[in-house]
Amino acid sequence: MAAIQLVHLLNTAQLQTNVPPELGLVCITFDQQVRFRTMTRTRYLKLSVDDRQTALRELYQHNLQRLHDALSFCHNNNIRLYRLSSALFPLSDLEDQIGTNILTEMSADLSKIGERSQSLNIRIVLHPDQYVVLSSDSAEVVQNSIKILERHALTLDLLGLPRSPWSLMNIHGGKSQRSQQLISVISDLPAAIRNRLTLENDEYAYSAEEIFTVCQQANIPMVFDAHHHICHENLDSYDHPSVAAMFHAAQTTWEKPEWQLVHISNGEQAFNDRKHSNLITDMPSVYYQAPWIEVEAKQKEVAIAHLRSWWLMGQ
Repeated sequence: MAAIQLVHLLNTAQLQTNVPPELGLVCITFDQQVRFRTMTRTRYLKLSVDDRQTALRELYQHNLQRLHDALSFCHNNNIRLYRLSSALFPLSDLEDQIGTNILTEMSADLSKIGERSQSLNIRIVLHPDQYVVLSSDSAEVVQNSIKILERHALTLDLLGLPRSPWSLMNIHGGKSQRSQQLISVISDLPAAIRNRLTLENDEYAYSAEEIFTVCQQANIPMVFDAHHHICHENLDSYDHPSVAAMFHAAQTTWEKPEWQLVHISNGEQAFNDRKHSNLITDMPSVYYQAPWIEVEAKQKEVAIAHLRSWWLMGQ
């Protein structure tokens, strides 16, 4: 189905609202206020078992406090959408189970953070890293991808966040021309993953139309990324008719359209540049109708403030 043919969805899928879009912070702040620590696998494996436990416990406690700080930052700056770092609790998926056991021990503290996010009315979402490829032709890669998603789902569960797209885990399609494999794997995922899973179009392997079709057949929501779309289709404007068409098509995949989440970034050196710019200086007009927008710009909260100053003020 050509994107331009989806224009008829504009009248049926449009979310009628006068509420301005919520602009979301991605993982860290530009000004160093929100930062997380990590540890390499190589360094970890050099430690004794006791030292591994001590090191991970201290690291996880530190990062949990930084997550608390991130919520405070969002609350103080009227930001109601926050993307968790996928490296919040590094090495928690290793076979020695040390990290998993420490997280379980910290479940009460994690639960308090989740309760705080809900009391502050801050939506928490997650974007696992590029190693999650459910469409791979390698069974080992698929199983490792599911393992990564299980680890993230456990984190969201321990935070007490709902198993729904409100607390989504967003991934890309992965290996191209493997749509049926992707749909098949998704259908067999555990509920803790599948009920939170969303798919995003990308610049290379899966166009917005292709991901829309996969999401329809897999019955999961689509996260539309306007910049990925214009790069994939080699367009020269965010107001090309296909941008609005795909935005509204994606909206139909959300059981609750008021939960629809989209991404925005701008090219660093040129409009079609895939590298992200410092700020957002160009926006799709249709995004005024987006309930939730993750701002993928290098200067993070500065980019959000800049968008508020020129884009939302012009709504």
